Amino acid sequence: MKAKTAETREARRDRFRKLMLGSTEKRGVLMSIVVYVLLITIAFIYMYPILYMLSRSFMEKSDLLDASAKWIPSTVTLKNYSDAIATMDYWNSLAKNLYLAAVPTLCQVFICSMVGYGLARYNFPLKKFWMGVLILSFLLPTQTTALPNYLLFSRLKLVDGSIRPFLLTAILGQGFKSVLCILIFFNFHRQIPQSLVEAAEIDGAGHLKAYFGIAIPLSAAAIVVVTLFSFVWYWNETYLVRMYLGYGTTRSTGLTTLMLELQRFEDSYNSTFDARASSVTSTNKLNDAIRMAGTMLSIAPLMIMYFFLQKRFVESVDRAGITGE
Repeated sequence: MKAKTAETREARRDRFRKLMLGSTEKRGVLMSIVVYVLLITIAFIYMYPILYMLSRSFMEKSDLLDASAKWIPSTVTLKNYSDAIATMDYWNSLAKNLYLAAVPTLCQVFICSMVGYGLARYNFPLKKFWMGVLILSFLLPTQTTALPNYLLFSRLKLVDGSIRPFLLTAILGQGFKSVLCILIFFNFHRQIPQSLVEAAEIDGAGHLKAYFGIAIPLSAAAIVVVTLFSFVWYWNETYLVRMYLGYGTTRSTGLTTLMLELQRFEDSYNSTFDARASSVTSTNKLNDAIRMAGTMLSIAPLMIMYFFLQKRFVESVDRAGITGE
């Protein structure tokens, strides 16, 4: 009887231990709590700046001075967004930013895909050496090569506020972080069974036909990843934009980006509302709420893009194997 009671007690302990700690088939309650606490904490750390900006962007000046209205505004106002849109010439700057980010991205994706496919598919002399040079060039900061490129483009008279410097570097495989894009395509094309390409070549397909007919359709996941990465990088880039386009380029005669407009936000605001400021200086003075509204408008297109493409992006990252697994 005592032995049976001891066995029952031990069985209860095992069930309780499995319930709290889990087993190989199922996660326990304690582990689930730990995982969810970590996920919520990490999500809050990442979301806090965005939530803070969003809350402040709807506040009036009275709420900014009121310590009790730190998160929830007493009165929701859209005037901050209307002022920010007028200051940044938002729709015009958005169209130019899309053009400046999308066109080099398309060129970079196409060129990097071909280079990655060539490195993965063919053997040629000094291949390992050039792969080593490629990986070492990935470690170089952008600022290291930006000045020589700028001097070269200046001598070729290409630094004229146009998109040509970005297009030229993207077409030559020297675009913004092109090395990482090449490595992503190389890693993905290396996983494609070579028997498929060889079968196509046996059937009479040439190198280009095998690339466009076999490699490109099978590399859709890598294309999605590189396209999104490249677009975001070109969208957020300000150093090269200021160098090639010029910080003082006017919106009406040259290209610009939302990030560039955000950097010179205060000067643009003062010039845009200078006429009104003479009569109501105190109400038109730039405040943090308008800055937050301008920041939210600058990142809104990327947030919308990630919202709609999140599922496809996560699946593509897993299939492309950019972690090296």
